[in-house]
Amino acid sequence: MRIVIEGAGEVGSHLAKMLSQEANEITVIDNDSAKLEKLKMTADVVTITGNPSSISILREAGVPNADLFISVNPGSAQDINIVSALIAKNLGAKKVTARVNDEEYLTADNKLLFKQMGIELMFFPEKIAADEISSMLRHGGSTDSIDFAHGRLQMAVFKVEDDSPILEMKLAEFTAALSTDELQFRVVAIAHEGVTTMPEANYKFRFHDLVYIMTTREGMEGVMTFLGKSNVNINKAMILGGGRIGEMVARQLSKDIEDIKIIEIDKNKCLRLSERLNLDNVTIVNGDSRNTDFLAEENISDYDAFLALTGHDELNVLSCVVAKKFGVEKTIAEVENIEYIRLAEEMGVDAVINKKLITAGKIFKFTLSDKARSVHYMGGTSAEVLEYTAAPDSKITKGALKDINFPRKAVIGGVIRGSNAFIPVGDSVIEAYDRVEVFALPEEAKEVDRFFR
Repeated sequence: MRIVIEGAGEVGSHLAKMLSQEANEITVIDNDSAKLEKLKMTADVVTITGNPSSISILREAGVPNADLFISVNPGSAQDINIVSALIAKNLGAKKVTARVNDEEYLTADNKLLFKQMGIELMFFPEKIAADEISSMLRHGGSTDSIDFAHGRLQMAVFKVEDDSPILEMKLAEFTAALSTDELQFRVVAIAHEGVTTMPEANYKFRFHDLVYIMTTREGMEGVMTFLGKSNVNINKAMILGGGRIGEMVARQLSKDIEDIKIIEIDKNKCLRLSERLNLDNVTIVNGDSRNTDFLAEENISDYDAFLALTGHDELNVLSCVVAKKFGVEKTIAEVENIEYIRLAEEMGVDAVINKKLITAGKIFKFTLSDKARSVHYMGGTSAEVLEYTAAPDSKITKGALKDINFPRKAVIGGVIRGSNAFIPVGDSVIEAYDRVEVFALPEEAKEVDRFFR
């Protein structure tokens, strides 16, 4: 696939590295030659230095023959992204996407307007991250979660701690102890020290395993009970950092919970937030979260959730560790350095959010067939959660799952058929138009895609 990426910032560089590993031809445009040189050291890409909205530069990058054009300059260059995407479409790029930094562009009417102009996807990484955090707080007992079909199927991640009932238990024993006609679930993957596997029946759960479980809506409570987990009811949340993500999360949460407190070290930013978030249940406090006495004075131990959303990874991780010491049930840290994600999890942070990874899922969908409904990335693993609609006469419908030679590094976790959801077994047969949830390692994504065309 020929892909042109305009913008070598954090998100653009991550996309270039990820997509180049999928045997795609990647060209990256940026007017900062230093960024491009840095990118060339870590990814197999062609780089072009120049104005990303220049027609001659876009032609030089091969945009007229591109299968996908991704316009992803940092948020301050929203106009450049939109103009570049529109030019790319008119030059002949088959699909184009553009990064924006204004929620107004994401209203239904405006998205339709831009789609009519030729931009297939408008994405706002900070908004995607805020939505993800709000979703995480609705599933307080797991470290990460995804709902499908309004929750009829659910995937959640659970960490094996030293007091976990499944520590040293074999997967087959766990399945036998918990499975009933009413409680349908599947362990789709295990991640340990950064390595993800699709486990065999004799796999023995280890300390700090991340266990990825797909279940029906009715089954989630039983799984959590067996694992000794309980949903944390979030009524009070403390947010560290009053940037874009912090502000959007506060606005979203204010509709559902009774008390939100934002801690921000920049006094001027506090004043601006007070004007924009003029809500009865949102309090803005100017202070330094590195001071534990200050956090104690702000009654951190009274809060159910602590969200560290500053632009500093180390501060976010350490603040969550401190919040845990104060007894906060649920901690979430924004971590942009992917190498820090595992460290954060090992230090006891309940969930990690990375806007590069979750944005990548939105973009990666465009490299697959039109049968792919969505792509998600979950914390602790490089694997992808792919949602497909099975096409009539596609390979996935040609027999029982045990007989169709489905990729070994991919697992079908759940199926939605009409208004019903179920966890398939080896004898199950996928039917045309079923919605199918697949957990797959990156190297298998294109092969999985072929089964659904």
